[in-house]
Amino acid sequence: MSIYEIFKDLHSWFRYVLFVLVLLAIIQSLIGWFGKKAYTEGNRKINLFAMISADIQLLFGIVLYFLSPLVKFNSGTMKDNTLRYFTVEHWVMMLIAIALIHIGHSKSKKAITSEKQHKSIAIFYIIAILVIIGAIMAGPIHVFGE
Repeated sequence: MSIYEIFKDLHSWFRYVLFVLVLLAIIQSLIGWFGKKAYTEGNRKINLFAMISADIQLLFGIVLYFLSPLVKFNSGTMKDNTLRYFTVEHWVMMLIAIALIHIGHSKSKKAITSEKQHKSIAIFYIIAILVIIGAIMAGPIHVFGE
């Protein structure tokens, strides 16, 4: 097994950890926001772990970006849907999603009320998960079979 395959598998499997933690953070923030519940240490930890998992996934992705045979820097890259997706589109959209997660987490730390803390997480993490889903759905069909 090559180093590329190891990082590809890590990046592939860790997406489930990220997805579950972000969904859990969204669900608990919506419950807290609409249920007018206090922002607890448990809420903070789930939100933090979701953000950390996004950062870990980014690190796996950065390594994979430089190892992948699907990332090419030549004149034909933008004409080929698969090469363009992996060389440009995927990482840009995922970076936007991770930035949104960081912004939401930061705003929740600065918010004064529990309602605003839950609201910040809910809004930014929901937008981030929609960007992630959009980025995945925009990808070449053969990627989903791997």
